[in-house]
Formats: sequence, C-alpha cells, structure tokens
Amino acid sequence: MIDTSLYAAFLVAAFTLCVTPGPDMMFIVAVGGRGGPLTGMTAALGVACAMFVHAVAAALGLSALFLTLPMLYDALRWAGAAYLLYLAVRAFRGEGEPAGAGPAPVEGAGPKAGAARQRAFWRGAVTNLLNPKVILFNVSFLPQFVNPALGHVQEQFLLLGCTITAMGLLVDGSVGLLSGRLAALLRRSRRVARGLDCFSGTVFAGLAIRLAAPK
Repeated sequence: MIDTSLYAAFLVAAFTLCVTPGPDMMFIVAVGGRGGPLTGMTAALGVACAMFVHAVAAALGLSALFLTLPMLYDALRWAGAAYLLYLAVRAFRGEGEPAGAGPAPVEGAGPKAGAARQRAFWRGAVTNLLNPKVILFNVSFLPQFVNPALGHVQEQFLLLGCTITAMGLLVDGSVGLLSGRLAALLRRSRRVARGLDCFSGTVFAGLAIRLAAPK
C-alpha cells in the first residue's frame, strides 16, 4: 500500500519540518510558559489532533476547496487571526490561566489545573484548525509522497498524516514540557511571571499578524 522509498523520504522531510521552529511550536512554547509543563504538553496534543483532522480532510479531497474558493480561505484566515489576537489580549492582561494569579503555574489534578489544560487543548486545536495555511501545506506536501500506481490513495494519505501527527506530537510535546518546566522555575519571581505573560501575548499577536498576512 505504501512506496517504501517515498515513505523513507517522507520520514526525513517530516522530521525536518517538525523540529524546525514554526507557528505551532511558538504557540506551544507560549502556552507552556503561561501554564506549566503539563499544560504545554496538552496544547501540543490539541495541535496534533487538529493536524490529524487536516490529514483526513486532505485524504478526502476537502482541503482542495481552499484552492478554488479564495473567499473561504480568507474567511478562515481572518477568523484564526482574530482568535489569536483574543488570546494575546488575555495574555497581556494576565487572564485565562491559573499561572497569572501566582508566582508559579498550577500543576496537578485540581479543578483549576484541569480547566487550564482543557483550555490549552482546545486553544491548540482551534488555532491550528483556523490556519488555512496548514490546510494548503497538506494539499501541497502530502501528495508528493503518495504513489497512485499502488492504489489505496486515501489510505496512503492517512498513513502519512498519522505519521507526521505522531512525530509532531513527540517533538511539540517535548517542547511544551521543557518550556513549562523552565517557566515554572522563572515564575518564582512575580516580575518574571509578568514578563512571561507579556512574552506569550507578543507571540500570540505575532502569530495573528503572520496569519493575517497574504499567503
């Protein structure tokens, strides 16, 4: 069902893409910095779930709609930018995360920690889903490693999508964990904690501007 030589090339290309800092990784760093290591990992899980949805859409041919309907692309792009700006404002104001209320992120199994991780998951998923550039990436990247002569084209798409999703989760989850642990140490100072909130807000705002920019 899969061309082994193409799949080997895909693994190299996918790993290179996953370890290269990009919008998703910066988002996860910002979320982990505000909420702690488990929150950062949860944000990475949300991004990974959204990536899998994109892969399924590409396999079904739904992503190709964005190539023929520019208005749909722009609508999704502006919605994503607006959502990121909303997160930026909340970060600058120190709202939305338990970490903003004290010198260290709230980790553990308490209700506040659980709510923070739930928000991180959905924010990671929504931010990725509302990024049409990710959709266009899947449309242009994945087909290069599909061999139609072998048949089962949709299954090949899904295998590639599952592979890059798992690889991305491993890399981004590690990044979220490390950024959260570093932030947990730095947040012992309230001044540094406020600085991290401003850093997160700056990252969110920068991602919004990048998303709003024409492709």
